[in-house]
Amino acid sequence: MTASDDVATPGPARWSWSRDETRAFGRRVADLIAEYLADLPDGPVFRPVPPELAAAFETKPLPLAGEPADALLDAFASAVAPYPFGNGHPRFHGWVNPPPHVLGVMASALAAAMNPSVAGGNHASVHVEHQVLRWFRELAGFPETSRGLLVSGGSMATLTALAVARHRAAAGAGIDVRAEGLQGHARRFVAYQGEGAHGCVRKAVELLGLGAGSLRTVPSDAEGRIRADALREALARDLADGAVPVALVASVGTVSTGAIDPLDELADLCAEHGVWLHVDGAYGGAAALLLERYADVRAAMGRADSLALDPHKWLYVPVDAGLVLIRDGSAARDAFSLVPPYLRTDDDPHGVNGPVWFSEYGFEQTRPFRALKVWLMLRYFGVEGYRALVEHDIAMAERLAGAVRAQPELELLARGLSIVSFRYVPAGYRARPAVADPDLDALNRRLLTAVQVGGRSFLSGAVVDGAFALRACFVNPGTREEDVDALVAEVVAVGRRVA
Repeated sequence: MTASDDVATPGPARWSWSRDETRAFGRRVADLIAEYLADLPDGPVFRPVPPELAAAFETKPLPLAGEPADALLDAFASAVAPYPFGNGHPRFHGWVNPPPHVLGVMASALAAAMNPSVAGGNHASVHVEHQVLRWFRELAGFPETSRGLLVSGGSMATLTALAVARHRAAAGAGIDVRAEGLQGHARRFVAYQGEGAHGCVRKAVELLGLGAGSLRTVPSDAEGRIRADALREALARDLADGAVPVALVASVGTVSTGAIDPLDELADLCAEHGVWLHVDGAYGGAAALLLERYADVRAAMGRADSLALDPHKWLYVPVDAGLVLIRDGSAARDAFSLVPPYLRTDDDPHGVNGPVWFSEYGFEQTRPFRALKVWLMLRYFGVEGYRALVEHDIAMAERLAGAVRAQPELELLARGLSIVSFRYVPAGYRARPAVADPDLDALNRRLLTAVQVGGRSFLSGAVVDGAFALRACFVNPGTREEDVDALVAEVVAVGRRVA
């Protein structure tokens, strides 16, 4: 592949490129992207980086002299592109990592070309982000007084929301947490999560100074959902001990099973005790916002104090593009803003400042132009287009669940949203259904590694009710029924080989 028949791309260390040089280099980049995306389905889902290449990465010295731009693209094509994470492949079913859509890829380049800092100001990227946030606010049923941010992902969304929750809980206990922190205060601050909660909840609790010992894990029911009665008991115990409940984190789509917590019941209980309700919809929130089958979940999500969503998960936007909504916008501003209240300005439509700065509502000061790719893809697919894509993914999960039920050597352990968790049980093996078994756990761990390295399909692992499971998550509109059937055949074949 050459840059152009008549225009060479610049040599090393050139700051200014001409229009023609930029266009020629861009054509080659576009060719690389087109070939990479088009060729993905024909290659292995995953291939490890060869030891010699890994060693070369580790030992290559810092470049002192520059290299030609074309040579750098050659290096990408030979040493980087052949060894992807795998999530662009239609037979990749691990974790919640969708393929990138072409429009999102190009939008990322356009945003980088502008390269603004979206901390605030009266420039287009700020207004694009406000529009995107308004669209999600309307989908989620949040009031106009709510505020939001595009962030790096669900982890930062949860940390941001729980920081606001901690600020409110501390104020209710007579503590100025921004001035004093939590040091020297006798009352324990506690938070609550379900058994299927994402690990980012514990990280956030630790970073906010509450300590992992103050995170209560509430038991789940048979469907993997938080038990409201168990939460009520935990709240009663903590309140009797003089603790300060900060927040409950509920899930729309738990990690291992795709379970959806009973949000209405939990919202009632949180309202009764003045506890902040944060909903982690990073994975399943998109389905709840878009599909009528989840209309009751969507309505309940609208009652939350804060909501985490990840457009870079089930809306197929390239990483990173997370989102957090805070019902009480003033509470978020009080928790983060360094502008004194008497100096705050709410709008400057004709000047340099523009709307209230995003940096007053979160931790980041320099913020990338994340909104452009979300904005373009929402406009390209529209709600109806996205509904069809998400329904397709759920249909693929239904097909896998049906195939697992029909295959005597496979056992279904959990099914929710577009997640299917199951395990391989050798023919003739006497296993108690859906019960942890050390021998089966070890077998399925070996099976998982063999399938992943084999490159024909890709799964991740999970633990369901103490049992190790093979977990498939479908968030790829390019996956077809034959890909699902190939996954089942691969698991059975590898299972027989390693059993």
